[in-house]
Amino acid sequence: MIAFNLILSALLVSNACATPLPIIQGLQFPSFDPRDLLCQLPIVDKILCPRNGVASLNVVTPLGIAHGTPDASGVRRFVVKYASASRWHASTVASTWTLPTGAANETALPLACPQPGVSSTAYTEDCLSMAIYVPPGISVGSNAPTLMWIHGGSFIVGSATGPGLDGSNLAIATNSIVAVVQYRLGALGFMSPDGTTNLALKDIINALQFLGKVAPAFGGGSSKITVAGQSSGATMIRALLAVPSASSLFKSAILQSDPMNYGFLSPATQQTLQSKFNGLISCGATDTTCWNALSLDQVIAAQTTLFNTAASIAPPAGAAEPIRPVHDGTLITSPLDSTGFSSVNKPLLVTTVLNEAGYAIYGQFDDALPSAYFEPVCNATFGSARTTVIVDSPYYPATPSLDGSDPDARSQLQLVGTDYLWKCSAWTFSRNWIQNGGQVYVGEYQLGVSYAGNDAVPYCTGNGVVCHQDDIEIVFGTASNPTAAQTALITEVQARYQAFLSTGNPRI
Repeated sequence: MIAFNLILSALLVSNACATPLPIIQGLQFPSFDPRDLLCQLPIVDKILCPRNGVASLNVVTPLGIAHGTPDASGVRRFVVKYASASRWHASTVASTWTLPTGAANETALPLACPQPGVSSTAYTEDCLSMAIYVPPGISVGSNAPTLMWIHGGSFIVGSATGPGLDGSNLAIATNSIVAVVQYRLGALGFMSPDGTTNLALKDIINALQFLGKVAPAFGGGSSKITVAGQSSGATMIRALLAVPSASSLFKSAILQSDPMNYGFLSPATQQTLQSKFNGLISCGATDTTCWNALSLDQVIAAQTTLFNTAASIAPPAGAAEPIRPVHDGTLITSPLDSTGFSSVNKPLLVTTVLNEAGYAIYGQFDDALPSAYFEPVCNATFGSARTTVIVDSPYYPATPSLDGSDPDARSQLQLVGTDYLWKCSAWTFSRNWIQNGGQVYVGEYQLGVSYAGNDAVPYCTGNGVVCHQDDIEIVFGTASNPTAAQTALITEVQARYQAFLSTGNPRI
């Protein structure tokens, strides 16, 4: 079995997948307890907390002296606040080098941005921070590539200190600077009561501007920045690709498991959600006194209500990721879908995993589903016309069980879900990118490392199964006790990353 299948997108002419399908309102992303994302808690303490950092290192940057800490491998880690923002206002790029809020010294990792299910001691609203990992051998004048990673989490959870996101191994393997960033989440990043949109996306743009300023001081090239991210982090990158004013800030992009069939929200859909949110917080569009008087608990509670009811309030928003970037026509100027595409030129690496929908389908249906359920479930999701196409196609056959019992419809639904939301939409996006002047390499992870939280669904720990998020620790090289096959794949993928960061081509 080929563990990682990379294809130069001559996808322009081949079409093995059905036409991208409408959003399945009930399909959920793999959920994980956001409390497990934070370094302050035991599970992450084992993975991400400082690795025997004892001596401070000083680097002179244009914004001041950066104080860092080394780990046993020789990688130097620097944590910094890249921007600041008042509540529901656009952020501004930091003008001085400052440790993140709550960091007592350079060995501490940033607190997360406010999110549900997390103790208030583990996050801060002043959360626009990043962790920068610099490998040994890179210094001023090296002109090394820089990779900026954007975490996922359906735009409501996640942080720069999520499980497996220690950038040390990736920095060494790719001989590049790795920066892991965080941005405002949920309502604080996307639901400003005055109707201002895409605040979180503007945070990421400021992170790129900051990184461009300071990267040369660590040995990076200011014009050699690649953005990479997984799931909603990849969606954020797709949004960046639709922002002309941000184009000069990075040279290439890596999108892992972007649920591309969740397009950007329309202004009308956003306005419907915004009106509901303003009602939930009982604040007017211009009443900043009211905004600032709200506790974070109140904001998160209103956000949770909005998230859970969005599909009924504004059906185009969907149920799985209703709070997301908005195609506002000013910052995001193109939908980057089959309805509209601007001229492009950046090289992209677009990947999915073998069983993207596995967690969602097998998490929603604990027990086997009779094969007769396949058609009605599809019909309820896609409508009769497209269900007929799906049922009559050779791509989603009912596979008899080993014991000869009735096939389990979950297997078919997993394939359909993976194709419609991730794989086929990614291939369609890639063809569109090529047709409009860009270059794309497409890959599929056929082997992974089960990510934190995925073990809640037994299917995702099964032999040969690669669920959503199971590519993360392959890329970062942070798998605990990897098998020989996983080790080989980590080496291969990181070599491909190194090639792509340097040349825009992942072939090795």
